[in-house]
This record gives sequence, structure tokens and C-alpha cells, in this order.
Amino acid sequence: MDRLLKVVGWILLVLLVLAAVAITATVGWRPVLGPKTRTTTDRKFEVTPARLERGRYLAENVMGCLECHTAADQKTTPPIRTGAAGAGPVFLEEGKMRVVAPNITPDPETGIGKWTDDQIARAIREGVDKQGRTLFPIMPYQEFKVVSDEDVASVVVYILTLAPVRSQLPADNIPFPLSRLINSAPEPITAPVPQPDMSDMKKRGEYLTHAGGCIGCHTPMDRGQPIPNMLFAGGNVFGDVAAANITPDPSGISYYDAQLFHDIMHNGKVKARVLKVMPWWLYRGMTDDDLSAIFTYLRTVPGVKHHVDNTEPATDCKLCKHKHGAGAQN
Repeated sequence: MDRLLKVVGWILLVLLVLAAVAITATVGWRPVLGPKTRTTTDRKFEVTPARLERGRYLAENVMGCLECHTAADQKTTPPIRTGAAGAGPVFLEEGKMRVVAPNITPDPETGIGKWTDDQIARAIREGVDKQGRTLFPIMPYQEFKVVSDEDVASVVVYILTLAPVRSQLPADNIPFPLSRLINSAPEPITAPVPQPDMSDMKKRGEYLTHAGGCIGCHTPMDRGQPIPNMLFAGGNVFGDVAAANITPDPSGISYYDAQLFHDIMHNGKVKARVLKVMPWWLYRGMTDDDLSAIFTYLRTVPGVKHHVDNTEPATDCKLCKHKHGAGAQN
């Protein structure tokens, strides 16, 4: 009997070691241990007119903070807001899964009124809330991590001027194992994040494509990770619409000029074709200089041959692993 117990013990030990090796080599330990995070401070961002204006511009016209965190009638284009600014809607609900865009007004009970400025900044760029919990990555904090310290301070200053609204929303309901796997997403920011050289149009445009969440929509993802060598190549599917290829390849937007790009961002139309899903009504408030910078940057990214055509039937695509219009042509 003693020998049998020893054998069973060794077998269990080997299984535990193999399980530990498998976890380390695949998803890692973050799903078990929780997200990487840093201790926040009680620092207070100084409120200045320049920060208020910059924060309003970024939150309303670039980063889309109020676009996501305000309830709206999505059947209209542009959507008509049906709730108080920043008070948060249920963002996504499918089956048992529910993702909520929380109340980001300074209400002390149901909003962020009791959060420190640094806790708000950490949520925006690092994806961790006041309690140290992972925010679902539909919030594009993995792109916002490049937003400079000054710009995130401006956004925080502006958000805290919103009218406090008591809005008790339901909790997220993320099914297992996804609820654990998302713990691998947050990345603590432990060094200063400087402002890029905004006089360099290419660098400025690259910065704005991150701040505007362009990469997350227009770069095809596989299991939550960008597919290598497919930057801005399109294919992610939102409902029945796939994000366009916006690289300078002939299958993308090689025929765009600066004026057409500006027109699209202002009016939501590619000549007579109406864009769906693309939130042009958000970006139309961007300055002409910022739109020009984005277009300048997009002209420099590598062209990717990837046909995405929402007027064609959706078919399987070998390149992006999604099913979208003209997928079979790739």
C-alpha cells in the first residue's frame, strides 16, 4: 500500500510539473495570478485652460471616450445620444456575455468620483480599474499606452468636469476562461511617456492612429493578437461589415488623395459609397492638420495585398482568418 501511495504521489507530482510547464509555455500565469499592475499615487493633475481644451478635443474627437461611454441610438447615423454624457451604456450583450462601458462621470457612488487622478490614468492606458481588476480589452488601452503623460492628464482633467450622474449599471459578465485570459492584456507603465514631435507629420500621424484606435479596428486579429505583417490591412468583422484595408496597396487605398481622405472623415462617404460602422462622426471634429498627419503616416506604412470588399459575399480568407467580403480572393 505504501508503495502504491508513493507511485500515485509521483504521478501527481509529474502531472503538476507538466501542467506548470504547459501553462508557462502557452497562456502564462497571468490568467491565474491576475493582471500586472502598479501601485497608483494620489497625485493631482493641475487644471489649466489648455488641459481642459486639449482633453475635450481628445476625449470627444480622437480617443472616443464619450462615444463609447454614452448611451446612444445606434440605429441612426450618426448615433443620437440617449443618455447623459459619460454615464455609460451596456456596450455589448450576446448570450451570457455582457461588456459594460462604465459610468465615467465624477459621481462618487456609481462613477469615478472616488478615484484618484492616477487611478483614472491607469485605467485609460494600462487597463486596470480602481480595484486592480482587468478591463475588457474592447477598451483600447493597449493602443492608449502610447498616449503621452501630458495628454492623459488633459483627458483626466476634462472627464472630471463632466456633470456627475448617478447611473447604476450591471456588472460585466465575461464567461470562463475568457474572464481569466484577459488578465494577460494589461501592461504597467513605469516610465515617462513623452509627447512625440508634433511638427513631424509622420510621427504625429502615427501617434494619432494609436490614440484614435485605428490599429485595433483595421489590423486583423487572431485570438486577440495582431496578425504579423498585416498592419492596417483590414478584415476584422463588426456585425456584417469588415474593416477596410487602408494600406497604400492597390487592394487598399492607393487611389486616395488627401482631399478624398478629408472628405471621407468629414462626411462618412467614399464618393457615393456610405461607410458603415466606421465612426466618422467622431473623427470629423479633428483638425485638418491632424487628419493630414494621419494620411501622411498611412502613406508610409507597408502596402498589404488583402482584398476586403463589403459589397461582395462574405467568404473565408486565408490571410486574416476571418470571413468577409472578397475573402476568397486572397
